[in-house]
Amino acid sequence: MYDFVLKNGWVVGNRICRTNIYVQDGKIAAVTDADYEAASIQDAAGLYVLPGCIDTHCHFRDPGATQKEDFAHGTCAAAVGGVTTVFDMPNTNPAVLDAGSLKQKVEYFKDKAFVDYGLWGLSLGRLNLAELRAMKDGGAAAVKFFWGYAIDEKTHALIYNYVPGQPGVIPPLDDGEVYEIFEQIACNRQILAIHAENSGLIHVLTKRNAVSGGTDYRALLASRPALAEVLTIQTALAFARDTGAHLHILHVTSGDGVELIRRAKAEGVPVTAETCPHYLLLSADDYERVGPMIKVYPVIKEESDRLALWQGLMDGTLDFVASDHAPHCISEKKGSLFAIPSGMCGVESMLPLMLGEVSKGRITLPFVGRVLSENPARIYGLAAKGVIQRGKDADLVLVDMRKTRRIRNEDLHSKQPMTAFDGLEVTGWPVKTYLRGKLVADNHKICEEKPIGKWVPLYQNVSR
Repeated sequence: MYDFVLKNGWVVGNRICRTNIYVQDGKIAAVTDADYEAASIQDAAGLYVLPGCIDTHCHFRDPGATQKEDFAHGTCAAAVGGVTTVFDMPNTNPAVLDAGSLKQKVEYFKDKAFVDYGLWGLSLGRLNLAELRAMKDGGAAAVKFFWGYAIDEKTHALIYNYVPGQPGVIPPLDDGEVYEIFEQIACNRQILAIHAENSGLIHVLTKRNAVSGGTDYRALLASRPALAEVLTIQTALAFARDTGAHLHILHVTSGDGVELIRRAKAEGVPVTAETCPHYLLLSADDYERVGPMIKVYPVIKEESDRLALWQGLMDGTLDFVASDHAPHCISEKKGSLFAIPSGMCGVESMLPLMLGEVSKGRITLPFVGRVLSENPARIYGLAAKGVIQRGKDADLVLVDMRKTRRIRNEDLHSKQPMTAFDGLEVTGWPVKTYLRGKLVADNHKICEEKPIGKWVPLYQNVSR
């Protein structure tokens, strides 16, 4: 007898077929039309079954800024949104800078996770170059480098609004120091993910626009144009080509960036890339309607960039979609665009937004499964996740493609519920989420009082 069976659902893989999924000990034991006995039965007739989504780009702010978000709230939001595995970014306080801090964060999160989780390591150049391999051996998902950010000399925290000559601050790394990171990443056979913006250009253009009194979205966009992304992507691709390091470009925002990645892939450069729902569904033209909540870094750009991102995602230039979930206190998002912080909630709305595009006929459910589950699992080596197959974790999401509902701030489960998509009507919603065969979210509510999420250590063997 099996532990659990999900019956009569439309199971989404490369194709869609109505069948049954049998679960034993948290694993998918069979996908079949056969009728076997099971201790628990869930009829999924009329619903689609997707593999649990994997969001590799989340800032849960924990520890260090838990007034904005914490791991328990963030992973609750993930579960309700159909996300069963998250990767937490390393720029918390303290940051994940070595094997010791990685282990501490694993222990800190172990009783707070409502979904499974991986952890990123942070690169600070020569300050922790020798620690990168130990982080990999300790199970870090990958290494992130915030290109162009300065570093506090004492705490080693990132400085987000660096001013040249600022006391007690290590300036952004020069290209030689960055090249050394690529060399070490290649030697370690790791993945290096970058935030791609050129700080020197942004500093000059921000000063120019701020002095001129520009406080509207066009002024903000002029201070952080596509060129800032292009310059960094060009350099990073050159370093990856020369060293053989696996480069991953986070939150791609521009058509020019997509084209650079497309050419590099054609040349055999070891590069992967992602974008986010807000770059696919919003443009600078939406500022008047959305307001300051639209501010994220890198900034949302022109309509032509939005369309180019879709093309890049459809043709495989961009490998998958991640949320860049990064909430702030709601009170902080009021004021001048140049002064307020960048970021918003995303982990809970990511799947509904993509399902909305299925309802509009832009994409298909198998495509959603690839870019929200299968591709991130393959790239990061999540061998037990990403597809609905025998032997995989029973991470499953039931989706009602007939359900129409609005995304509303007050319905989000994050500690500071705020999104640029507040009020948007979407057709297609996750209605049940199973983590390793256990029902963790039901009808937009969390239903597991005790967190059952586990750390997923990753030991990549990245090809060169």
